[in-house]
Amino acid sequence: MPPLENIEEVVRRKIVTIPDEEFKKTYIKSTYEIETEDGWALVITRYKPLKQEYDQPLFNIPLLLVHGFSQNRLTWTSGEFVKNMLYFGVDVHILELRGHGRSSRELQFQKNRTFGKPLPVDIDFQWDIDSYFLYDIPAAVKAVKKLTGFKKIFYCGHSMGGMLGYCYASRFQDNLYGLVTIGSPAEIGKNSIMLKVGSYIFPFSTSMIDFLLGIINFNQKIKFKIKKARKKVSHVVRITANLIPEKREEEKRELLEFNEIPIDEIFKELARFVRRRENLLRKLPDPFPKLWNPEKVDLNDLLYLLENGAEKEPVKVVEEFTRWIKKNEFKIYRADYDCKANFDKITIPIAIIFGDEDLFAGIESTKKIYRSVKSDYLLWRPVRGNSHIELTMGLDINQISYDIKNLMEYAVKNEENRLGKNFSQAENT
Repeated sequence: MPPLENIEEVVRRKIVTIPDEEFKKTYIKSTYEIETEDGWALVITRYKPLKQEYDQPLFNIPLLLVHGFSQNRLTWTSGEFVKNMLYFGVDVHILELRGHGRSSRELQFQKNRTFGKPLPVDIDFQWDIDSYFLYDIPAAVKAVKKLTGFKKIFYCGHSMGGMLGYCYASRFQDNLYGLVTIGSPAEIGKNSIMLKVGSYIFPFSTSMIDFLLGIINFNQKIKFKIKKARKKVSHVVRITANLIPEKREEEKRELLEFNEIPIDEIFKELARFVRRRENLLRKLPDPFPKLWNPEKVDLNDLLYLLENGAEKEPVKVVEEFTRWIKKNEFKIYRADYDCKANFDKITIPIAIIFGDEDLFAGIESTKKIYRSVKSDYLLWRPVRGNSHIELTMGLDINQISYDIKNLMEYAVKNEENRLGKNFSQAENT
């Protein structure tokens, strides 16, 4: 038996997945569009598994993946997460929330220009977390069920995507066989002084920015009116002099607004900094809060994610997070639904996975969901040495993948025992 300190490394080496050169032979990749009730066109990327000679214990069983705050599908594809799921035969569906990745604002404008489809009312970064819960998640679950023919599906979310999963399962668990969350707090900001302080600073900062933009807009408004008045005078003079009508073009005055936070640009700058200061990051003291642990993630994978996997996020989303932190709430305000108060409604198998060095989702911030749910299968486990970002793409991804596989197998066998027949046959009858 290997020494205790080497067990984690042995587990990492022991798991055999598909060689890179053969990976593309294991699936058919496609994308499909879905539409939410409030008019957003969202895109889901699918990795449909192909039958292999080796055992695929979860062949064709659908798993919906939902990314976190300001992220996109690359959360799941930058490392080997999807590859490991395909090794088990899982039918992977990656949702990109409104305004993220392929579910972009540009897609909505394109459909408006090409087909005359009305633009969503919140197209100008006016959506919030409620929008994700009320519209995006239900539309995605419904679409995956319809496409695959399954009555229920599995859900796996990272960070905010997992928080949406907690809330969805507490209200609509009849649509799910099981739930996995990765780095997802149930009480965001719990025992985190940094997040608590940030929750007060952010609204003050946005108010200051709005105030400054208001001054600029007022100044521009005065200039616009003066310019308009001058044009009107010159127009009258020309008509009087020439007695010839002149066509006038209306001018539009666009106001400056602070609607979105450019997380994508911030992460790109962060990637440039990492390229120049890699050694400095590795020397940060342990108590220093990190988004990732450089010892637990491949640098090339990380830089690829930072440069391509971040999106702009509405100010309203951050404002809702700050409200949750300040009031210790977890609510969908537009539906008047208290997610935290309904955690005890969750009885499906659930795995709550988080890094023991995660600033956002640690033991304290996930304890509430662990103690509240009534699930027979309940995994609540920290991944040693991990922070937040590398949980879906780092060196311990095999360990996490097997946790997901174990939960899915348990739920499948439970369903077979309940129905007294093969799982796939039961779904198609």
